[in-house]
Amino acid sequence: MRMTFLGAAGAVTGSKYLLELGSRRVLVDCGLFQGVKRLRERNWQPLPLDPRSLDAVLLTHAHIDHSGYLPVIAREGYRGPVYCTDATRRLLSIMLPDAARLQEEEAEFANRHGFSKHAPARPLYTEADARAALALLHPVAPHSDLAICAEARASYSHAGHLLGAASIRIEAQGESILFSGDLGRMRDPLMRAPDPPPAADWVVIESTYGNRLHSGVDPEAELAPPLDRALARGGVVVVPTFAVGRAQLLLHLIARLKARGAIPDAPVYLNSPMAEDATPLYQDYPDEHRLGAAELAAMSRVAHFVKSVEESKALNTRVGPMIILSASGMATGGRVLHHLKAFAPDERTLILFTGFQAAGTRGAALLAGADTIKIHGEWVPVRAQVLQLHGTSSHADYRELVAWLAGSPRVPRRVFVTHGEPAASDALRQHLRRALDAEVTVPEQGERFSTL
Repeated sequence: MRMTFLGAAGAVTGSKYLLELGSRRVLVDCGLFQGVKRLRERNWQPLPLDPRSLDAVLLTHAHIDHSGYLPVIAREGYRGPVYCTDATRRLLSIMLPDAARLQEEEAEFANRHGFSKHAPARPLYTEADARAALALLHPVAPHSDLAICAEARASYSHAGHLLGAASIRIEAQGESILFSGDLGRMRDPLMRAPDPPPAADWVVIESTYGNRLHSGVDPEAELAPPLDRALARGGVVVVPTFAVGRAQLLLHLIARLKARGAIPDAPVYLNSPMAEDATPLYQDYPDEHRLGAAELAAMSRVAHFVKSVEESKALNTRVGPMIILSASGMATGGRVLHHLKAFAPDERTLILFTGFQAAGTRGAALLAGADTIKIHGEWVPVRAQVLQLHGTSSHADYRELVAWLAGSPRVPRRVFVTHGEPAASDALRQHLRRALDAEVTVPEQGERFSTL
């Protein structure tokens, strides 16, 4: 068994792990790089392998930094199975075409307005490429025994974090490896806790929050004061939100706050077609989250769903108080950029981030105090208040990550720490070394390891 780290090594995006099992090749996760330019440019570089040489692809979950490169390998000739949970399959049917449409729209916008350095600007992949990737998806039931190929078997277990998110254990040639995927929190207000990890010889564990502890603050109590103040002064609250997971949590929290009169009854707009399409899926997978039927209904009623581009543009001419939830969560693209252009210069505005902001993103720059941000080739002044919530993260912190792995039936021989900024990955390495009697490694991009 050999493993090569083709992504999420030294970075918190771009998850891709190549397993070579004798003559077979399996790719675990197939994500896009996001964040700083040097990482995004990797998306345009060919993989160090022919996608047609892969026997299978296994996905931990639907987030684009774990799945968003699938249309590229489909375009380049991969025709094998892509295994994932059923909820992941349904989310990807929404997310991959949406990601492609955004890329096509942004390329067209750049060409029309002439602000791209490339002539012409082009998308990484098209909606047709995304549809071709969707045709390869094969749903897998949790805890079932899946024959990947003659040499290997796999099983999926619940990882929390997102509908359909899973950890994946692969066994081949008498050895086993466990990929944590992105792990959710033990007491997440929306998703249920991850399953305990099964025994494995090797473990690949994420480290997004490998150097941080969550505050323990109740997310509803944390959200109420800034919303109340911003809406009371007639401001617009712009929330760059991840369309799947975070958007639904925020709708749930806002519905609860409105129901008990903790915030003004200002209009709420969900301006993300993807988030609108994903929200009803929570009714179909009740075993994966904590909400009952009444809470799901309230979550779906609290916001007006913005349907068209024209309606989205019209929001920018309105005055507060109002709340706009719009993708993307790190302000890297999508409709939220137009709202930031319109409202960031107004000191009454509140820009509210609700999750991790990767280095090099507009979200990270805004939280660092940037007084201008570049959007669509223009420098936009920032006079708005900018805040980050800490109780709405969907990632386990380092204490939860260590506790999860410590719950394994036996200590793994080796642990690989990935999917984190360098400081976070190294911090988790040290925490794990202290907690477990195991070899712990932070791999580098392109590094290869063998069990032999």
